[in-house]
Amino acid sequence: MATMPHRPAGRPLAPWVFPMRNPGKTLPLISVIMLAVLLVAGIVAIMDSIPLSVRTVYGYARFFTAVATRGNPYLVPEVERTLQECPVPVERVVKVRTALFNISSITGDFLSVLHGLNQEDALYNARRMGLGRLRGRLPEPGKPEAVITRPVATNLGLDLGDVMLRPDDRRNYAPLEVRVVGIHDSDEWFAYTSYEYVAQNHFPPVDSLLAYAKDPQRQREIDEWCEKKFKGTRAIVLSYPNLEKEADEALATLFQILNIVIGLLVLVITIMMGMMISIYLSQRIAEFGLLQAIGFTRSKLIRRAVLESVIMVAAGWVLGIGLAIVVLTAIKAQVLDPKAYLLDPFDRAAYLYTIPAPAAILLTATITIWIRFKRFDPISVIERRIL
Repeated sequence: MATMPHRPAGRPLAPWVFPMRNPGKTLPLISVIMLAVLLVAGIVAIMDSIPLSVRTVYGYARFFTAVATRGNPYLVPEVERTLQECPVPVERVVKVRTALFNISSITGDFLSVLHGLNQEDALYNARRMGLGRLRGRLPEPGKPEAVITRPVATNLGLDLGDVMLRPDDRRNYAPLEVRVVGIHDSDEWFAYTSYEYVAQNHFPPVDSLLAYAKDPQRQREIDEWCEKKFKGTRAIVLSYPNLEKEADEALATLFQILNIVIGLLVLVITIMMGMMISIYLSQRIAEFGLLQAIGFTRSKLIRRAVLESVIMVAAGWVLGIGLAIVVLTAIKAQVLDPKAYLLDPFDRAAYLYTIPAPAAILLTATITIWIRFKRFDPISVIERRIL
């Protein structure tokens, strides 16, 4: 009975076969790429936590347009009349006195605002901001009491009845002990007390004005109108777009430094990977010599080696992204969330920053492969193998 000739299963000479069958040689290369991706993504995500914190902590500015008089209390009525001229319908103008306190972040303290509001305005603002259920009560007029939201309470480690500001605290000073009497179940960062308390106990004795658009979707139009109307006057507009712009300008130099650091990191890793790939190819000289001896052209060998590099670099990058997400998520859950510190494990910019590393590694690998095969002589390899 005739027997069927044996056919090798699959494609034994496919470029992905060697990396899969020789993990001892390929996993170190993949691991270096993974760690490089994790390092870059982690650094960028932590740096991005700064503007993320600014936009989140001061995100309450989205709900109104604030106008201050640069320390002159006599200009407040004039500013209030001017706001009534706004072509965008204004539903309410609220007088507010403010005091300052600090919250903590992953990069240090952030100055925050304790808003002094009368009870009617406080209720209106809470509805407008969607602050949700209030556990506790509103501050009594003139009493050193405050209401905060859940993130502020978590960040400062406060609960109902705890002291938020005190005379002996340089970071969070007040002439009287200010106790927390209410906590809103909201993701917004906001704190307020009674207008009367701030007016009686905190300097300077100057009101600011908060203008709320009748249609919340048009609040940014009021921002824009106020910027033009009060430009060059003794009033200053404090709006969310201004906040974003000033944060970006303040952090521009910091991110330039970050780009330099990432560039140096990519350069070092690329040089190191170039040396590792050279060693990796040297260990396989006999294999490449046999392949060329059985019919592989030099261009096919180069293509095969490049495809292997592509597979390893792509695998390292994908696994590195996955590892970075896992590590950053764990750090956020175990270290940062308990203190309400802000970090985005899925920060798109952080993972875009990782692309230059594998791209540079792949380019270096291609150049290294081309140099190694440029004068490759399979006959001499086979002769040395036989001897």
